[in-house]
Amino acid sequence: MSQSVPPSGNPFADGSAPAVPAPAPAPARSGNVVLGIVAGVVAALAGAAAYGGLMRAMADEDGSYTEIGFVALGVGALVGFALGKVGGRNPLLPVLGVPLALAGVFLGQLFGYALMISWWSAASGEAVTATELLTSHIGDLVEAWKEEAGAMSLLFFAIAGYEGFAITKKVAA
Repeated sequence: MSQSVPPSGNPFADGSAPAVPAPAPAPARSGNVVLGIVAGVVAALAGAAAYGGLMRAMADEDGSYTEIGFVALGVGALVGFALGKVGGRNPLLPVLGVPLALAGVFLGQLFGYALMISWWSAASGEAVTATELLTSHIGDLVEAWKEEAGAMSLLFFAIAGYEGFAITKKVAA
């Protein structure tokens, strides 16, 4: 059995077979800006809790502690990922990633100081809870933070802010 082939060599040149339409393009991911901002705030708070917990874990009984700068990078990346993934491509979100990441690092450091002071005070016989420090003595806690902040702390903030901006742009793209 043989079939006739048109001279062009294309068996469908005479229009005998219907053309298959191309699939529709995937819809652009617009995201939800408000939900993205909420996710960014939640990520900043979660990053702050982790940062504070790691600061307390790295503290020694003699009153010293080791601060790890890569945690600030993680807070910024977490905020940026949440903003970009949930919020989409809105140009406002990378800009919001900077202050959210900075707030996450700042709150994490305050939380870490509160946990360390609470631990050290319990060891010395004076029981001051971290909750009490974060509510009733927040001014004293911020003053302690200011005394401890140095060039490395500023570098950690810069890294977190950059990551909050850059990761949001990359994830949303």
